[in-house]
Amino acid sequence: MADLVRELVLEIAVQDVAGARAAVDAGAQRLELCTALAATGGLTPGVGLLEAVLDAVRPAGIGVHVLVRSRPGGFVHASDEVDVLVREVRAAVRCGADGVVVGMLTRDGRVDADALEACVAAASGAQVTFHRAFDVLGPDERALAEAVDTLVGHGVTRVLTSGGAARAGDGLERLARTVALADGRLEVMAGGGVLVGHVPAIVATGADAVHLSASRLVVDDGGPGAGPGGGADAGWTTTDPDVVAAARTALEAARR
Repeated sequence: MADLVRELVLEIAVQDVAGARAAVDAGAQRLELCTALAATGGLTPGVGLLEAVLDAVRPAGIGVHVLVRSRPGGFVHASDEVDVLVREVRAAVRCGADGVVVGMLTRDGRVDADALEACVAAASGAQVTFHRAFDVLGPDERALAEAVDTLVGHGVTRVLTSGGAARAGDGLERLARTVALADGRLEVMAGGGVLVGHVPAIVATGADAVHLSASRLVVDDGGPGAGPGGGADAGWTTTDPDVVAAARTALEAARR
């Protein structure tokens, strides 16, 4: 009997409607929607952007998962910040998001189980991904195992991780350890500085999905609104469909 083809998913982080369309047309199988990705690592998108992206990609049957991160900086949240996260989770799900992406830690570097529980409850059955706050955890096996068990115990669908490295391609050993600890109870999605050339090695760790921004810089043409007052002098980033297509090709080749 022939071996079953392994299911792998390509997720692309997008920041605008045009980028979402480009990602889907180029082969993305799931989207993470955020804003300010290059400047902050990603923040919660507005409701208007979410609605527009959902309208744009829903005919293709592509799931849209919303990053819920109300501010830049670390992942230890005060009680009023957790309240904001919960409200933003509810708002995203009400708009029709297929899932939310969250991450919260305690001051001693463990998963903040109470804040996570509140966000999972607010998601009302929508998928929950725990983001790269996971990579801030201690490097020892006990901390990693405890974190995986906490995520599983709270109903989290998947974890996004670079294996604790700046680039997922350099965190392969820990990625493989995370896959082993998850043991099918939790999807492991490799992300963080992923280059197309990293895909085969990442797939070899047993990861369930690959996540990348596949972004390119758009330089403002100097029209109205440009300059310091308009904030357009540095340009912005959007999805590069050529990178998405190359990543999808690499993923399809590596899964065989």
